Amino acid sequence: MVLVDYRGEVTISGAKNAAVAILPATLLVNGKCHLENVPDISDIRAIIKILKSLGSKVEYISDHELIIDNTGVNITTAPYDLTCKFRASYYLLGALIGKFGSAQISLPGGCNLGARPIDQHIKAFESLGATIGVKRGNVYASAPKDGLNATSIFLDVVSVGATINAILAATLAKGTSTIENCAKEPHVVDVANFLNSVGANIKGAGTDVIKVTGVKELNQNSSYAVIPDQIEAGTFMVAAAITKGNVLIKNCIPKHMEPITAKLQEAGAEVIEFEDTIRVSMDDTPRPINIKTMPYPGFPTDMQPQICTLIAMSKGTGMIIESIWDSRFQYTDELIKMGADITAHGRTAMVKGVDKLYGSPVGAHDLRAGAAMILAGLVAHGRTEIYDIYHIERGYENIVEKFKNLGAKIEFYRDPEACVKESGVSC
Repeated sequence: MVLVDYRGEVTISGAKNAAVAILPATLLVNGKCHLENVPDISDIRAIIKILKSLGSKVEYISDHELIIDNTGVNITTAPYDLTCKFRASYYLLGALIGKFGSAQISLPGGCNLGARPIDQHIKAFESLGATIGVKRGNVYASAPKDGLNATSIFLDVVSVGATINAILAATLAKGTSTIENCAKEPHVVDVANFLNSVGANIKGAGTDVIKVTGVKELNQNSSYAVIPDQIEAGTFMVAAAITKGNVLIKNCIPKHMEPITAKLQEAGAEVIEFEDTIRVSMDDTPRPINIKTMPYPGFPTDMQPQICTLIAMSKGTGMIIESIWDSRFQYTDELIKMGADITAHGRTAMVKGVDKLYGSPVGAHDLRAGAAMILAGLVAHGRTEIYDIYHIERGYENIVEKFKNLGAKIEFYRDPEACVKESGVSC
């Protein structure tokens, strides 16, 4: 893959990490929910398949707009073969317990990034009065007969998933719940904004402390549009920089991109912000930078592999410290196959810039590692073949076409049977 025309524009899709929580959140709503800017990715198709298995009716108005009617939901046990495939299935727990008083799902799967316990989720549910059991790979949850009761919840670690699940479970609980040490990521705020748009009473999303005053019911009032995807936008920002290109990135929120913007500017890129677009250009070899991933508003862990690829092409040595996941550096072996000079131990990697990368067969170990392989392929000499691309399709909509429109020589070769086997849904 080689980017031959460095000028163009790309439109960012709806946020994966917001949509995979908002769709389960619709279970809390009486009647229909009209959602817009929903990304067309395999994780969303899997969530929709699960909702349908519970009794939801899902009608697509367009590729990115749908109506969900949960009036007919009468099952609270989600299919094992689907929920075990990806991490965000745990949001079904908070929504089902909060609305129906019971839930059963498999322990969630997803990218293999190290230990990903759900103890903080369980702590939140139990604090609200639920009884939780884990047996033979399944999580069983039930609420008291009179429903969940508001409480104070302190999360021992900053966790996006636990923060959102606590909000979901508390939305219909009796009284006012206070959730402390909350995650502040944009998709946490988006879930809260969606719930408020249908009648919830949630305050403080985006801060350390969120207060949820339970309401008797939620009713759909108007359509809700999912926010743009921060990580997809960041990926294309890095693509513009690593190729010494000039790309206009449309449908993004510049405020959400600030930690990424700051590091790209430090590396020598020019970043110009507009109301809902960002232009990124680069005309020189990147300067080496140091990165430490942190919860928002720090540098996002989901951008770590992509920025590593940029540092690998810099004139100097940079360091990356990963503070979120234990096994995020698995992808570095694939970059080394392409000629990168990376030494990774534990949660630290030293990245020494090289003049060239070379095309090679590489694997996409996880979603963001797959994005990094694409970025490396854009600047590598020769042909790069990326395997296990179902990981990439979990979070990037139409990524091949988007890169083609920027001038990349890139093709998708699909194996439908392998896609179904690995992700549970068709490509």
